[in-house]
Amino acid sequence: MQVSISPDASTMSAAAADHGAQLIRQAIAQRGQANIVVATGASQLQMLGNLVEWVDIDWQSVTGFHLDEYIDLPFRHRGSFRGYLWSNFVSKLPVPLRAFHYLDGEADAEHECRRVGDILQQHPIDVAFVGIGENGHLAFNDPPADFETEQPYLCVALDEACRQQQTGEGWFATLDDVPTHAITMSIQQILKSHHIVCTVPDERKSQAVRNAVEGPVTPVVPASILQQHAATILFLDTPAASLLENDY
Repeated sequence: MQVSISPDASTMSAAAADHGAQLIRQAIAQRGQANIVVATGASQLQMLGNLVEWVDIDWQSVTGFHLDEYIDLPFRHRGSFRGYLWSNFVSKLPVPLRAFHYLDGEADAEHECRRVGDILQQHPIDVAFVGIGENGHLAFNDPPADFETEQPYLCVALDEACRQQQTGEGWFATLDDVPTHAITMSIQQILKSHHIVCTVPDERKSQAVRNAVEGPVTPVVPASILQQHAATILFLDTPAASLLENDY
């Protein structure tokens, strides 16, 4: 894992998007197509806003996959990740993608894990765009995360710290409104990505960043597993990096 620190969130987001765009173009040049995973949340908004502006990417050669989704949350709810991905990524692209494989949280969850997981197995991921949660989660793999399962997608229970973050970011009015369960891409599936672009702004995530970057690799800090992925770049703004002790 490499660490890139920018002075502010805007610069960080542009750098992450530029790097991701380069990797997508590289995959298309080598294989004629690219497969990507797209994350959601407040931390990804500016990065995605920059990414969709790259008109020199042959987006019609790109297949996208959904990282995680709440179970039993309607598509039109403002907290829906399907809605987020459509509004902030898929619909903003200059041309349509080859395909985007959403997780339908309103369908049978176990079936949905298998359905999208089967498609994913035929599309090795070139670039995974991810973030880190305040509790150190990676996707919706809350601590203690399952580092062993090879299933592409899992149904998981969300811990209270994760659910509190969703209210703090304004996606839900109260904690009781936040779903208690979700579908998430597994840790091992994320690690199978050829490249990982991890974008993390904001001081409120500084402790999670320190634990993930400079602490031991442990399921108690799910994002710490990224230390073992050589082609991961962690893009931080200065506030998110404020507790790091080493120079990067």
